[in-house]
Amino acid sequence: MSKVSFDISGKVAVITGGAGILCSTMSKHLAEYGAKIAVLDLFYDKAKEVADEIVAKGGDAIAVECDVLSKESIEKACETVMKKYGRVDILINGAGGNKKEATTSEEMKFFDIPKEALSWVLNLNFLGTVMPTQVFGKVMAEQGEGCVINISSMAAFTPLTKTISYSAAKAAVSNFTQWMAVHFAKEYSPKIRVNAIAPGFLLTQQNYYLLIDKETGQATPRGADVMRKTPMGRYGEPDELVGGVIYLASEAASFVTGIVLPIDGGFLAFAGV
Repeated sequence: MSKVSFDISGKVAVITGGAGILCSTMSKHLAEYGAKIAVLDLFYDKAKEVADEIVAKGGDAIAVECDVLSKESIEKACETVMKKYGRVDILINGAGGNKKEATTSEEMKFFDIPKEALSWVLNLNFLGTVMPTQVFGKVMAEQGEGCVINISSMAAFTPLTKTISYSAAKAAVSNFTQWMAVHFAKEYSPKIRVNAIAPGFLLTQQNYYLLIDKETGQATPRGADVMRKTPMGRYGEPDELVGGVIYLASEAASFVTGIVLPIDGGFLAFAGV
């Protein structure tokens, strides 16, 4: 009987949105487990801060500027990664987010949400997942192996109130995860796996204004609803996403493809009663 391996040491991991709260945490932890990290972000200076911290702690990382909505920018980033590391083993499509202008509120009724705001959120989350997979996935197809991990959301299972465009975009990410898993396995190699994680509620820059009252620092009504609907009774921590990512990226998940893994404190399982 072969030993189950969660080892990712020596693997090259490309992480888009790598300077954000969630993906910077993933970058640092994967480096601690021995992976070589390419921190891709639209803001190079922030990506460099993450990469420099990894290197200062003895890890191997580079910062790469990348606009996930520009094929030219992604291809340039891929050239940089390949020049440095020569391959891509793991792609984490972490770039994404929401914006206030695409979220219903007392000030922004559904009827008034501008097309530009809806498009911005849809494009960033969905196309910002598809396009890097086109570029870095081609490298994996040529290698005959690799692992893609997308970032879905609880909003993909059941649309959340207020976040119309974000919910739709994350549902598209989950659908794309399944589609791409089948496409890679059948058209290129069964050793290329595509999965996603679906975080529950964590406090991030994108959702803080929805969950915490900026005047009082207390939970908004929405934040209170989230706590009531989460059996574990708290927000998740970015660190708590890492175990699922390492599992999906490792040989321990060698027969796992096309799944969306909830990491949500029981949110999805709870009917509210």
